[in-house]
Amino acid sequence: MSRFQFPPSIRSRPVYGTLEPRRGTAHLMVADAEGAEALLDLARAAPEMMAKAHVLYIPAAEGNDLADRLRATGPAQFYVGPSYAASVSRLRKALADAHMGLQIYLAGTEGLIGQAMQEAMSAGYPASAIQTEHRGSVARRVQCVHCKGVTENVSVTPFVCSHCGLNLFVRDHYSRRIAAFQGVCVDAEDPGDVPAQEGLYQ
Repeated sequence: MSRFQFPPSIRSRPVYGTLEPRRGTAHLMVADAEGAEALLDLARAAPEMMAKAHVLYIPAAEGNDLADRLRATGPAQFYVGPSYAASVSRLRKALADAHMGLQIYLAGTEGLIGQAMQEAMSAGYPASAIQTEHRGSVARRVQCVHCKGVTENVSVTPFVCSHCGLNLFVRDHYSRRIAAFQGVCVDAEDPGDVPAQEGLYQ
């Protein structure tokens, strides 16, 4: 359920795989919303790894809360957070306290994956060592290139920047440094000449 096949795009656009069990001294798993389904699949494939797993789960404000099912897999540590912002300090602590051999698994929306990957890379983990799997919403986290403000859960283009009010076209260009896609003013030369909105993948 909730898998989406992203169309081919430019090189900077993230590519997601399918989480696979890896041998490790510990397993850090981070998911939001329907990303929990990917962690449940992982636990079914290798139930023994959950005894060494630290799971951080951020349920969606709306939709299925899979916390009870994740807890039932028996992770060594289990945390449910109200939002990514509220959970990031715990993620940073888990990364700071980790020892060699930690395996990292990220699943869910692009916003969660990008931000958690940013934290892991800042802690010294290369992108190639972090597994990701997209599940759920295809909405994007978008930075306005003009005011630098970030708008969460953007599902249409163009959209109005939540910070400066410009009409932004959502590009496929992605910045790992800020974990966001880029939005560029669509009517800079002809103010008010804004094309009709459409879904990002229409």
